[in-house]
Formats: sequence, C-alpha cells, structure tokens
Amino acid sequence: MKVTINPSKAVGSVCAPPSKSISHRLLICAGMSDGVSIINSLAPSEDVFATIDCLRAVGVTVDFDIQNSVAKVTGADFRKSAPKTALYCRESGSTLRFFLPAMLLSGEEVTLSGAPSLMRRPMSVYSDLCKKQKLTYIENGDSITVKGVMKAGKYTVSGNISSQFISGLLFALPLLDGDSTISIIPPIESRPYINLTISALEEFGVEVKWKDEKTLFVKGNQVYKAHECTVEGDYSNAAFLDGFNLLGGEVDVCGLREDSLQGDKVYARYFDLLQIGSPALHIGDCPDLGPVLFALAAAGFGGVFSGTRRLKIKESDRVAAMAQELAKFGVSVRVEEDSVAIFPAAFHAPAETLCGHNDHRIVMALSLLLSKTGGAIDGAEAVEKSYPTFFSAIKNLGIEVSVS
Repeated sequence: MKVTINPSKAVGSVCAPPSKSISHRLLICAGMSDGVSIINSLAPSEDVFATIDCLRAVGVTVDFDIQNSVAKVTGADFRKSAPKTALYCRESGSTLRFFLPAMLLSGEEVTLSGAPSLMRRPMSVYSDLCKKQKLTYIENGDSITVKGVMKAGKYTVSGNISSQFISGLLFALPLLDGDSTISIIPPIESRPYINLTISALEEFGVEVKWKDEKTLFVKGNQVYKAHECTVEGDYSNAAFLDGFNLLGGEVDVCGLREDSLQGDKVYARYFDLLQIGSPALHIGDCPDLGPVLFALAAAGFGGVFSGTRRLKIKESDRVAAMAQELAKFGVSVRVEEDSVAIFPAAFHAPAETLCGHNDHRIVMALSLLLSKTGGAIDGAEAVEKSYPTFFSAIKNLGIEVSVS
C-alpha cells in the first residue's frame, strides 16, 4: 500500500488507541484464569490477533466483539492443555516471548513459529534456560520446538536483551509447584514493561514482588482469577499523534491515564526537551519511541540518543531504516553501536518515495515528516501491526492523506 501525504496541519482532538502492550498482558492473564474474564477497550491489530490465535490454540475461548471493542475470554489450564498445531506468532515479539515459557507447563511438545523478521530476534535467554534445566529446545530457523516442564527455583536473566523474557517467565512461574526468584543481571532496560506485567498479574490475583532492585520473587501454586478489566490508552502510539504539535499542529490527545505505568509516558518530557534544542536523550527504557524522536529531531530540533542498540532487532533495524529514510530529507545521521546523532541542517522534501521497511513505527514516524514536506511512503500497510486506524485518525485531524 502506498500512502501520499500533502503538506497539511493537524488540528483537533483524538483518543489514543488502546495499549497493545497491556492488551497482550491482559489477554494472557485472562487465558490462564479459571473462569470467564471480560476485557474492555481491546482494539484489533495484527499483534493482538497473534496472541488471540495462540490462546485459542491452547484451548482458551476468545469471543472478540470487534465492533464494541470487548473480548470475552474463558480460560484454560495451560498445565493440562497443549496446542495440537504450531503456534503462529506472526510478527509479534511479545506473543512469542510471552508464550514460550507457558508452553513449558504441560510437558507436551510444542512448536512456535512466526514471520522471518520475528524468528531472527534473539531468543538466547530461553535456549539457555532450557539447556540448564535439560528441556528440549530446538531452533529450526523458521520455528522453535520445546518440550518438558519448567522447574521452580532460581532464574538468572540478562536485563539488557529484552524485558519480554522476564515477563514471559512471570506469566508461567506462578503456576509451578514451588517458589521462584528471577535475578536480573544489570543493566535492566525497559523496567517499566516488567512493572506493566506485574500490574496485569495483580489484576488477576497473582502476586509478584520486587525483593530488591534486581530480584523478583514469585510464589508458586498461585491461581489466576477471572476478572473484568479495561485496556488503557497507549502512550507509545499517542506519541505519533502528539508529535504533530511540534510541527505546528494543534492536537489534543485524550484517553491517557496520568498514573500509567507505561514507560513511553516519558515522551511528553522528551518532546519538551526536543523543543529546547539538540538534547541528549537516553531511550534504553523506551526503545519504541526511537522512530518518532528521530523524526522530530530531523525536522529541525536535532538530538543525540543513547540506548539505541536494541532498535536494531525490532520489526526492522530501526536505526538503519530511519537513517536511510532521513537521508532522503537531507538529514545527516551518525550511527554508533549504542547511540544515534541527528543533524537536521539541510531538511527538505524527499526527492523520492520513502520506504516503510515493513515497520509500523517507521511508517508513522515518516508520516509526521511528510505532513510538513509532502511525499509518499511505500509499504504503509505496516501500521496494521499496531494501529490499523492511524491514517484515518490523522485524516480526521486534517492531514491530507490518500491511499493507492
């Protein structure tokens, strides 16, 4: 899909879409619960459907009323239920990493697969875990097969690869017969995402505690209790909407909780610093903000961003992708191992069509810039992954968008 955007100003009010990160967590907790849970304000996206598909494969009943954004989830006992076919996780890193430990509860052989870009992401935390516990873990390039039953006890996990591994363990460990601890080797990146998982577990009656800054305690033999809950607005995607305000827009983004635990809530403070000019910002705890911050820096603010290493292993190599596309605007980008510097001195309209790199956040970030300069993006359908209504939302704000 090719999207063309003409120079235009965003004005009006728009509600942030429901949080994809929280949606995954609530769906899995509901799927592990004894009884029927109701999840309100659940928005459809490719990633959310990946989690729903995997839950259904394990025996969970999910009735998703898309029109009313409500899901009715009847849980299953993951210790007694295993999928008969491979779990296809699409491009969702959360789905793959959250489900794998849960598939080590039944003792049955389970295969998990996904899109090539997903299966290239690091999974060493789980392969090492399985090796240590003498569980089956076989990588076949396009899939991972596991078999065995996890044991309660002490787990040691690197904190600088992805918090999703820690969250995945937190879903499964409460169902084991003994207590467990997770010792996280510093530095711990994306700690807010771990706290989002702990909050979701608490909603469903499961208790996890921080013993200290780098140790989690998980009591065994716990029971997930069915619950009615609501998905809060997503700060990650709200940043792309609020970003229009730094480009001359007048947009009010509603539907966000001020007391949210979402790490990407920091975007508002980072936007303020961008407007002061050429800030030094660390994004190790909020890597999903990388593309929108890079785009706004390119539009005239400049900036140096540290903690960018993990952006290279997302849906695309977001550092390389943004550097490539920003060059088309005349922007110079200096890329280091764990930092990015952006120099917007020659910012101008792109002379050629931009590429979306099959990455929803790259497409949305580039759309912000095109609202100033005009231009087109190939592969714009990537927004289906997290925010399918993005283009209709910005069109309602007055951005001139056409699709071909």
